[in-house]
Amino acid sequence: MKRRNFIKFFVLFSSILFFKPSRLFASINSVKLGQKAPNFLLNGFNRNNPNQKEWTLEDFSGKWLILYFYPKDFSSGCTLQAKGFQDNLSKFRRLDSSVVGISADNEEEHESFCTSAKLGYTLLSDTTGEISKSYDSWLDPYSKRNTFMINPKGIVVYKWIGVRPIGHAQEVLEELIKQKKIYA
Repeated sequence: MKRRNFIKFFVLFSSILFFKPSRLFASINSVKLGQKAPNFLLNGFNRNNPNQKEWTLEDFSGKWLILYFYPKDFSSGCTLQAKGFQDNLSKFRRLDSSVVGISADNEEEHESFCTSAKLGYTLLSDTTGEISKSYDSWLDPYSKRNTFMINPKGIVVYKWIGVRPIGHAQEVLEELIKQKKIYA
C-alpha cells in the first residue's frame, strides 16, 4: 500500500472512531428500542390484497411486524432480500407476524416487482422519504437498508441497521422466535 493511500485510510478510520458520525450514521439511534414505532400512512401494493391501496401501522396491530426498508425494486441486493423474506413467509405467518417492505419506488413499480418476484407480502411507497426519515432509514434519494421488529402493541423491540441482504430473513426469523418468548 502506498504511503499516500495509507495516510488517507488512517485519517478516514480515525475520523470514524474519534469524531461525530457522518450524515449516513448520524441518526441511527433515534428510533429507540422499547418505544412506540413511528406511525405511517403509505400507498402500496400486495398481490394477495390488490384492492387495498393504503396502509398504516394500525393495519398490523395485534401482530408482530417485520418492517424493512430497502433502496430500489429490481436491484440485485433488494431482490435477494425480498426473496429471502418470501422464502420464509409461511414461517413468519405461523409466528403471527407480517412482513412489509418500504422503499421510494412508486406503487406501479412495487406491483411489477411483486409480480415478477412472486412476493406475497406488502410493499409500501415512500416516494418523499418522510416515513423512511422517521425510521432513520433515508439517504436521499433512497431508503437505507434497515429492518425493525415491532411487537403486537406497536413497540420497536429489535432493529438491524445496515443490513446485508443474504441470510437476513433467516436472521430476523430467529430473532422473532426469541422475542416472542420474551413477550409471551
